[in-house]
Amino acid sequence: MSDHTGGDVGSLTVETHSDEPPGARLTGRLGTAGVVFMVIAAAAPLTVIGGNMPLAMGLGNGAGAPVGFIIAAVVLLLFSIGFVTMTPHVREAGAFFSYVTEGLGKRAGMGIAVVALIAYTAIQVGIYGYIGWAVDDTVEFYGGPGVPWPVYSLLVLAVVAFLGYRHIELSAKVLGVALVLEIGIVLVLDTVVLARGGQSGISIDSFTPHVVGSGSLGIPVLFALTGFIGFESTAVFRDEARDPERTIPRATYLAVLIIGGFYALTCWSFVIANGSDRVRAIAQDTLAGRGNILLDTTATYLGTVGRDIVNVLLLTSLFACVLSFHNVIARYQYVLARKGLLPTRLGEVHPVHAAPSASSVVQTATATALLVVLAIARVDPLVGVFGSMAGVATVGMVVLMLATAVAVGAFFIRRPDLVRGRHWQTRVAPALASLGLLASAWIILANFTLVTGGNAGLSTVLALIPFLGLAFGIVVGQRTRTN
Repeated sequence: MSDHTGGDVGSLTVETHSDEPPGARLTGRLGTAGVVFMVIAAAAPLTVIGGNMPLAMGLGNGAGAPVGFIIAAVVLLLFSIGFVTMTPHVREAGAFFSYVTEGLGKRAGMGIAVVALIAYTAIQVGIYGYIGWAVDDTVEFYGGPGVPWPVYSLLVLAVVAFLGYRHIELSAKVLGVALVLEIGIVLVLDTVVLARGGQSGISIDSFTPHVVGSGSLGIPVLFALTGFIGFESTAVFRDEARDPERTIPRATYLAVLIIGGFYALTCWSFVIANGSDRVRAIAQDTLAGRGNILLDTTATYLGTVGRDIVNVLLLTSLFACVLSFHNVIARYQYVLARKGLLPTRLGEVHPVHAAPSASSVVQTATATALLVVLAIARVDPLVGVFGSMAGVATVGMVVLMLATAVAVGAFFIRRPDLVRGRHWQTRVAPALASLGLLASAWIILANFTLVTGGNAGLSTVLALIPFLGLAFGIVVGQRTRTN
């Protein structure tokens, strides 16, 4: 990029900014595990199992839903191949923005930057609505008083603001503990289910053509993709990684494989636990509010104590998710500010905490303002806040990944000297990923009302928001001089 000095674009050495004072850049010692924790926390595995999985089963192909998670993982793995191959040649921690700028130019990059801010902000606000409702529901379940959801949402936001203001390693430690606990309890549940043989013994019915084709396979793929939101944020933390040229690629592959494998295994385990012939009806009961497949299955195989543990860890999963997205958005704003596309103040690093603290404060203020507006408007926290915001984020993420896959292909077409026989990584994988993401976009838009929970008119407006953001960013990028 034109604002960098000290290094060839094909080199694996980290470039320096000789015109910057010490401490002007983010620094850190995050290893592969730390970055993976941040990314998987954003995916909120337990939240996906409790929310996306019943939707995939109940509205899709029932016992065949695990295949949907496998397909989503394959598409994102193909995407990751080109993404990782291009990583050594992208010197900024701006993830999609930086990749698209390198591959398609600064105007397209600016458009993608706006889409990223919209998508991440939307999902973060959606999770705040979800966690506000979930905390209140849990408190009331155990005999406590009913409190309006915005109260709990704003309390959580205050804790996130505290952690987000400080060095990223503090957030990584908090997220690591929460993540290990939530994945651990689910793996225990999976193990017990498989050891007992579930309802009628271990079965591979979920992977047979008859069962996979028993309903819409597109619905599980749709909700599986939604469950991967945030996996690509590995690149956002490159400045704070111990060895970004190794850490970021490893973390990206591990994140996709772990998330995809975990989702598919757990979904299959729940099919076995409830019976392949009954799981769709049980999932539909969950969607209708007549039960909870996650908590009820846990109670059956791990008892009341296990159910209570999962209920609490669902809250920590949501907290880990919203904290991770806060850190991602703060760093997106930081990179954009350093490019001259946002106020310079947002590109400053705190002298003590070595974090983009000013950007973190702005992100806190933005989330607070949106939550207050939604609270005053008395919007339902699940369908209105979480459903709508998740819909915007899902469309935005597919747009981001599709643009990035195309940018990777374009970058290596212009730089044949960097290919050096790696046609699979630089040509084939990005092309296959682009086709897969195009198909995913069609599936999402064709079934968008299932994601938002709203009517066709509202869903259309919500689906247009990321595209309007893309157009706005391109126009602004055309008029803005970048460094």
